[in-house]
Amino acid sequence: MFYIFCPYCKEHREEEEFHPRGQAHLMRPEDPENTTDEEWGDYLFFRDNPRGIHHEMWVHSVGCRKFFNITRNTVTYEILETYPMGEQPTITADSPEIHHENGVQVADGGWQTVGAQPENKALNEEASS
Repeated sequence: MFYIFCPYCKEHREEEEFHPRGQAHLMRPEDPENTTDEEWGDYLFFRDNPRGIHHEMWVHSVGCRKFFNITRNTVTYEILETYPMGEQPTITADSPEIHHENGVQVADGGWQTVGAQPENKALNEEASS
């Protein structure tokens, strides 16, 4: 079990009190009347699923019942920060503690999905064919 810090209650609580609600910082199309079906489909159904730093929306369902955001490393499952709705994260995939190796973004030893290649040479050859 791990503990999550609620930015509204100002205390760490057990994970069972919280529920994830999906990707954070999604922008609704500005002009719904002139949005194509493809753009609506992208907004409604497609989400990022990175390996590394990810921003998620959670709710403190058994506590204050307020929504907030979490910055989490999906490789290590480590929660790096929590912050109230409407605020921006201080930790992003472009933060100084995130570095690049061979053109691929690395966060705490994990590969990001963009540009990632299998570590084994034989698998690299299979992936390119």
